[in-house]
Amino acid sequence: MTLVKKNLGWVVFFAALALFPLVVTNPFYTSIGVYSLLFMAAATSWNMFSGYSGYIALGSAVFFGVGAYTEALLSIHWHVPANGDLFWLVPLGGVIATLFAVPIGWISLRVRRHTFVVITIAVFFIFQLSAINFSFTGGSSGLALPFITWTATDFNNPFYYAGLILVIFITLVSAFVRRSRFGLQLLAIRDDEDRAMGLGVKVTAIKITGFTMSAFAIGCAGAIYAMFQGQIYPQFVFDPTFDVSVALMVFLGGIGTLAGPLLGGLVLESAQQYLTATYSNNSLYLLLFGALFLIVIMFMPQGVVPFVRDKFTKRGELERAAVAANDVSSPSGMTSGTPTEVTA
Repeated sequence: MTLVKKNLGWVVFFAALALFPLVVTNPFYTSIGVYSLLFMAAATSWNMFSGYSGYIALGSAVFFGVGAYTEALLSIHWHVPANGDLFWLVPLGGVIATLFAVPIGWISLRVRRHTFVVITIAVFFIFQLSAINFSFTGGSSGLALPFITWTATDFNNPFYYAGLILVIFITLVSAFVRRSRFGLQLLAIRDDEDRAMGLGVKVTAIKITGFTMSAFAIGCAGAIYAMFQGQIYPQFVFDPTFDVSVALMVFLGGIGTLAGPLLGGLVLESAQQYLTATYSNNSLYLLLFGALFLIVIMFMPQGVVPFVRDKFTKRGELERAAVAANDVSSPSGMTSGTPTEVTA
């Protein structure tokens, strides 16, 4: 019971997400929910490495695309039935993405931050061009997945709950990592990599491990995306704006926090999908996001979650100080003109 009370906010948050498609049955809004959950998972996973270590990865779209193509290629060549059985390929998409992350991390994380960013961008374009030019990926025409046989009335719900399960899973993993010795080592690298190395932290191994772990959920998100879309194109699953969007979500909510990526992913992806569908203008949301990002950087440079948390912390400290001051000045604290004994 104590554990539930301590995490009541999280319980309410995830319960609200679970009830959303049952209360709001309009397919337009549930489809927005699916995309939002996938980006919430991707942002949380991205933050688990980049937010904790300070190494900004701009090639995570590689893992999203690998997960999507894993789902597509296996469902086509293995002739998986077009029903719920497709979902067992989702973890496999994450595993394949993780396997690709090992050599990428081994190459790119032997250098420092700025060079790492350049290498991840270069790797991304290698994968994108490969997907466009190789025949087994369908080239620029992409791949069509087996037709889904679910009814139109509840078509979105299985994808929605698959995305929700992924979000809950990666949130728990991220929370565990942050509180673990491994997470403390990542934070030490973020604060001062040379000092961490001097204290005996195996810096390169820790960075590669964190980078590899973050690839799993992003690959799973790509696999669910491929199923939900029904057809994938290399230009969309290996999208250069993917990492920019995910990074923006994390910075908006609060980089290095647990709730920040969830808040940023929920707000920004929902807004993007709604504005794009409603106004048929793909550039409108970019204008609004840019303005929003400038406002956050100017007034809440650490992100929304740290800003709100600090406000409540300061308010609580002021209230406790006021109570303490009242206790000191209260006549009840004096008896017969002699101060009462104060114990620590």
